Amino acid sequence: MAEISWGKTTQPQAAAQPKIASQVKMMVGIGLLIAAVAYLIISGTSSGARYFITVDEIVRDSQYVGQTVRISGAVIGDTIVYDSQNLIIDFTIANIPEETSDLAATLHNVVNDPSSSRLRIHIENQVMPDLLQHEAQAILTGTLGADGVFYATELLLKCPSRYEEAVPGQINGSA
Repeated sequence: MAEISWGKTTQPQAAAQPKIASQVKMMVGIGLLIAAVAYLIISGTSSGARYFITVDEIVRDSQYVGQTVRISGAVIGDTIVYDSQNLIIDFTIANIPEETSDLAATLHNVVNDPSSSRLRIHIENQVMPDLLQHEAQAILTGTLGADGVFYATELLLKCPSRYEEAVPGQINGSA
C-alpha cells in the first residue's frame, strides 16, 4: 500500500523559482520593448518636426551639400528665366525669417532687401507654374550642389496676396 506523508516537500518551492525567473525575464523584455518604441517616437518626432529649412541655413552650412532637403524662400521675380523648349526654370529666392506675423509684408520686404540671403534655383522638366511670380513663397525639395545652386525636383508655390484679394470678391459675390 502507498504511504501517505503529511510532511512538507521541497518540490513546490523548486517549481516556484523558475516561474519567478520567467516573470522577471518577461518584465525585462517588455521594458526593453517600451524603451525602444519610446526612442523611435521621440527621434522620429524631433527629426520630422521641421517642414523645411531656411535659405540662411542652407547657405551657411556646408553639411547640406548633396543632401535632399526641403527649403522655403521668397521668389525674386526679376530673376525668373524659363526655357520652354527644354522645360527648365531658373530663378532666385530670398530668405524668409522663421518667425513672421504678416507673410505678405515679409515676402515684400525680403525680396526688396539686398542684404537678405539669396539662393539660385534650377528646375528641369517643369512647366512654368502660373503662381511662379514676384514675391510668391516657394517651397522646394531638392539638393544643394557644390556650385551653390539648389537643384530642385519638386516646387510648391504660395501667393498670399492673390488669395487675400480673392476673399473680398467672394464675399461680395455671394451677398
